[in-house]
Amino acid sequence: MISNLSYVHPLARLGDDVVVEPFAYIGANVEIGDGTWVGPHATILEGAFVGKNCRIFPGAVVGAIPQDLKYRGENSTLIVEDNVTIRECCTLNRGTEASMTTRIGKGTLLMAYVHVAHDCFIGNNCILANNVNLAGHIIIGDYVIIGGVSAVHQFVKIGDHAMIGGGSLVRKDVPPYVKAAREPLSYAGVNSIGLKRRGFTDQQILNIQDIYRVLFVKNSNIKKGMDIIEATFPDTPEKDTIFNFLTQADRGLMKGFKQ
Repeated sequence: MISNLSYVHPLARLGDDVVVEPFAYIGANVEIGDGTWVGPHATILEGAFVGKNCRIFPGAVVGAIPQDLKYRGENSTLIVEDNVTIRECCTLNRGTEASMTTRIGKGTLLMAYVHVAHDCFIGNNCILANNVNLAGHIIIGDYVIIGGVSAVHQFVKIGDHAMIGGGSLVRKDVPPYVKAAREPLSYAGVNSIGLKRRGFTDQQILNIQDIYRVLFVKNSNIKKGMDIIEATFPDTPEKDTIFNFLTQADRGLMKGFKQ
C-alpha cells in the first residue's frame, strides 16, 4: 500500500490500510491513522498527526512550520482529525508557542488552495471552499461554510453553523447561525436552509431569527439588544450559544443589516 517511489521516514507511524502514492513525502514523527490516502506529490512534515480515513490530494503541504517571525523552533503540532479531505495544494501550518497546535476537526472539507495558518482551530464538518485563506489564531465552530476566495483576519472567531459568502473579507467576528456577505461584511440573515438540513426545527429557527432581528436589524447597539433579549426572550440552547459567543467577541462583531 506504500509506493516504492514515495518517501516514508523510518520514524513515521502509519496505521492499517494507509495508501501512499508515488512521490509523496512523509517526514519523521508523523502519525497517520487507518485507511488514510496520501496522494502523489503530497507532503506531510514532522509534527503532523493525521486521523483515520482522511484523503490528502496532490500538492498539499501538511504540517509546515508557521509563517510567523516569532516562531523559534518550538515542538508544535498540526492535528487533522478523522474523515478530513484536504484537496490539491492546501497548506496547513503547525502551531506556535501561543497554543502549540493547529487543529482541523472531523469531517471537514478543505477545497483546493486553502491556507490554514498557525494556531487555527477549525471545528467539525466545516467546508472551506477554494482559495480560502485563514490568518493565525482563528477559531471556527462546527458546520461552518466559507465561500471561495475569502480571507479571514487573525484572531477572528466564527460561530457554529455560520455561512460566509464567497469573496468576503472577514475582519470581525461572525456569530453562530447567520449568513454573512457584502463589503464590509454584514449580517445577511439566518442560515435557515443549513439549519433545517441539520435537524433544527422551524420553531428553533424562528427563535434564532427573532434574536438576530433585535441584534442586527432593530438595534445598532449590541449591548442594548442583548439586554432586550435577556428580558423578553425565553431561555433556549440557541440563545445561550449566541450569548456565549457575543461575550467573547474580542474583535467586535460584523456589521448589522444593510439595505
